[in-house]
Amino acid sequence: MLHSTNPECLLRLAPILADEDQRLASLAEYGVAPDDCQEEVGLILDVAQRLFDVNTVLVSFVERDRVIFPARLGLDVCVIDRGPAFCSHTLGHVGPLVVLDTGLDPRFHDNPFVIDGPRVRFYAGAPLVSPSGHTLGTLCLLDASPRNAFSHSERDNLVALAALVLDKLESRRLMRAGQVSQNRFEQIAATSPDGILCADHDGLITFWNTAAERLFGFSAAEALGRSIDLIIPDRMKGGHGGGLSRVAQGGAPRLVGRSVELPAQRKDGTEFPIELSLSMWWDQERANFGSIVRDITERRRDEDRLHRLAHFDPLTELPNRVVLRRRIEDITKGALPAAVLIVDLDGFKHVNDYFGHSAGDLLLRDVASRLLACVRPRDTVARLGGDEFAVLLAESGDEREATEVADRIVSAMTKPFQVDEQPVNIGTSVGIALYPSHGETVDDLMSHADLALYDAKAGGRDRHCLFDVGLKAAVVLRRTLEVDLRHAVEADEFELFYQPQVRAGDGALTGAEALLRWRHPERGLQPPSAFLPALEGSSLAARVGGWVLRTACLQAARWRREGAPNLVMGVNLFGVQCRGGDLATAVRLALRTAELPASALELEITENIVLQNDGAALRTLRELKQDGVGIAFDDYGTGFASLSLLKTYPVTRLKIDQSFVRRMADSPQDVAIVRAVTMLGRAFGLSIIAEGVETQAQRDLLVAEGCDEIQGYLFGRPMPAPDFASTFGLTGARGTIAA
Repeated sequence: MLHSTNPECLLRLAPILADEDQRLASLAEYGVAPDDCQEEVGLILDVAQRLFDVNTVLVSFVERDRVIFPARLGLDVCVIDRGPAFCSHTLGHVGPLVVLDTGLDPRFHDNPFVIDGPRVRFYAGAPLVSPSGHTLGTLCLLDASPRNAFSHSERDNLVALAALVLDKLESRRLMRAGQVSQNRFEQIAATSPDGILCADHDGLITFWNTAAERLFGFSAAEALGRSIDLIIPDRMKGGHGGGLSRVAQGGAPRLVGRSVELPAQRKDGTEFPIELSLSMWWDQERANFGSIVRDITERRRDEDRLHRLAHFDPLTELPNRVVLRRRIEDITKGALPAAVLIVDLDGFKHVNDYFGHSAGDLLLRDVASRLLACVRPRDTVARLGGDEFAVLLAESGDEREATEVADRIVSAMTKPFQVDEQPVNIGTSVGIALYPSHGETVDDLMSHADLALYDAKAGGRDRHCLFDVGLKAAVVLRRTLEVDLRHAVEADEFELFYQPQVRAGDGALTGAEALLRWRHPERGLQPPSAFLPALEGSSLAARVGGWVLRTACLQAARWRREGAPNLVMGVNLFGVQCRGGDLATAVRLALRTAELPASALELEITENIVLQNDGAALRTLRELKQDGVGIAFDDYGTGFASLSLLKTYPVTRLKIDQSFVRRMADSPQDVAIVRAVTMLGRAFGLSIIAEGVETQAQRDLLVAEGCDEIQGYLFGRPMPAPDFASTFGLTGARGTIAA
């Protein structure tokens, strides 16, 4: 028995109920002892543990001075003192008692089971109420971690499981009563909500209670004296009455003392499932039989529902992670080749944010249908949670087959989805791991497929990646970098450098491009290549991007007041800022806060950002252009779809990539590209700026080709705000990350 190890604990004991003696008498009718019902209700406890994801599930009976556990899962003891038991408080509670954090609850924060021993931090208990109305104990959940919520549906599921437990225990109570004597049995049976039938040694019915009349449709007068086969479906008749006669004549009983589930038949011929508990006693050397019969139609329905909840995703009706792991285990035990594919959707959050969660749910169902269409019937498609799915290719560990399926999945997801009668594009990334070459356990295969997915996402959307051993080290480094980046945000280690933009003809200052730098406390100033790819792929990108926007706007407003009244500030956008749906609001707030006109801000986007976003990003950029904000196409000429994008996106300026500028003096082809871009810009009414200008010769060639502005080391490297201000006769200061 567990006892408190802390004598200073002041327990807040549950009150003793007014009907305590009657409650204990009702409890005694069940004759339950510790660990006495494990076989009867163990499966229910197993379902509860997986359904609610808890450490411990218990059936508790609260006796006068102690609490016993007739069935338990995840706890080493079977008896504890009543005083500190959580279940004692549930006795007087209407409905489930849920304590999300016992450490914050005044009834339990000093409890020895909270501060010592199992260290219970979460408790949920549903009362087990006998037919007489007395609370016997609970079906309860315990966990070492507190929870933020326990939903109404979770409460309903716990109550349903408690009802299943009580069904099993009620059969035990009636069987005990039946073993006392025929008279006692009939006294209880007369008022029982369950059907009670008695039969003699020949299998003829001798007792038929009111509940049996309701259950089967035969009155007592119609049933008495007839064979017990009366309730058996026509296709099964003859076996049961004969079996009773065989036992009465000394044969070994197969059903006596057990509860079994069988099909039964009503008077009108309809079949339904019953639970039958058979007992036997002797009267004047003649065998008599008593049967407790319960209609378990609702129980079967609840069990089926709970089974689906424990094994299938309720939204898509696909198998869940539990089923996937079990099927992978079956394959590994059989040493059969297989492939595991982890599928992740890119841009799904935007669908939820922009169209609402109901639209997102419909899209996920559509995704599930498309995934099923990409695989064979014997393969498994599972939903792991959120917008992440998995595919198990059974008996197919070949790299070619796995990548072909991944190609089909990526292709299927590139077709637009219909959301609120609007076409929506989302991206897909797939990670692949093969059994046995990439892992021999479930955890290894899932982990390695996840690493491959991580690598696929890092390279852009609509890609798949096969695991290889080099990925582990690369991903570890990348995740370490992400931890460092998070610390950099919290410690204000980021700062902005500014590179001047000047008029090509006379070199007059026209603007500046804000460029992010990381001043690491140990490694010093980090170049963009050392951290930007990891930052853009992390959850920090939106926060850092927002800070860059606000800080650059404040700096531009200050410099415009202090000597550069027409300066335009260029700000590079992260892809996530375009996908979030709130870019226009963030830009307007930054401009308003800095008291900066919209025309003094230019947002720089790349082709990669444009291609990874849907119509919502296009609408946002059009709104901002109408406000007067400039939109610059960065690194122009290096992509594949730039010409078509110019027709669609509200661009105001093209930035010629430095790779063309750098070779202009020696490459007629690069001069031709610069000339073509300049002419294209004029045709679309766009201004042109060239990046990477380092020599006077490059500048002269650009001027000759009609380039409007230039940017590069010839006029200034990226520099901190004070250096920029000093160089151009301005004043300014470096900003820091704001929360």
